[in-house]
Parts: sequence; structure tokens; C-alpha cells
Amino acid sequence: MHTILLIWNHSQYYNTPARLVVLIRQICNAIIKQCRSTIDGPKVFQAIKDEDSMDAHNKLTLALDICSKFKDAYFEYKGRSKNQWKISTNALFVRLDAYSERCHDIMHLTGTI
Repeated sequence: MHTILLIWNHSQYYNTPARLVVLIRQICNAIIKQCRSTIDGPKVFQAIKDEDSMDAHNKLTLALDICSKFKDAYFEYKGRSKNQWKISTNALFVRLDAYSERCHDIMHLTGTI
């Protein structure tokens, strides 16, 4: 996020809301891809079937924590930008929020919460 703020503050061409949206969305997509490489539906349900629900719970909790910390970092740096990042958070985090919601749903369905 610090690098993104530096780009915002010093770039002549990349300090527009449209470019920031694309960059944040790409980072969100990379986070989701990395989380999915560790946990996906069949793996989680297989772990629960094999009575290893703690492993499934830990992986889901980690994914949710990563998503949350990324959003927290964004809002911290949004403040540091002197609120120049005037972008709808839904525009930025729609996929990340949907992924987080699916993780929550899986945890509820499987009783790992």
C-alpha cells in the first residue's frame, strides 16, 4: 500500500481513481487466487469428512484474516492520502467481499465456527 500511495503522490499518469481501482482489484484477485490455491470447496469438505475440521477452520480463518487485513491496510492508506482516494469501496472490494462471504458461509455450513 505504501508503494501505491507513492505512485499516487508522484506519478503524472497513474494517480487517477480509475487506475487505482484497476490496481486494487488486481491485488484483490491475486489474494483470492492465492487463498484458493490453499483452500477450495472440495478440499475443505474433504477435510471435514475426514474429521479434520480444525484444519479446514484454520485455513478458512487465515483466508478471512488476509482479506480483512488487506482492506484495513487500504483504509489506513486512504487516510494517508488525505482522503484523495474518493472511490466507492464496493467498486474496489466486490470480489474480495464475495469471496470472504463464501468463506464465512462454508464455516457456518460445516459448523467450524
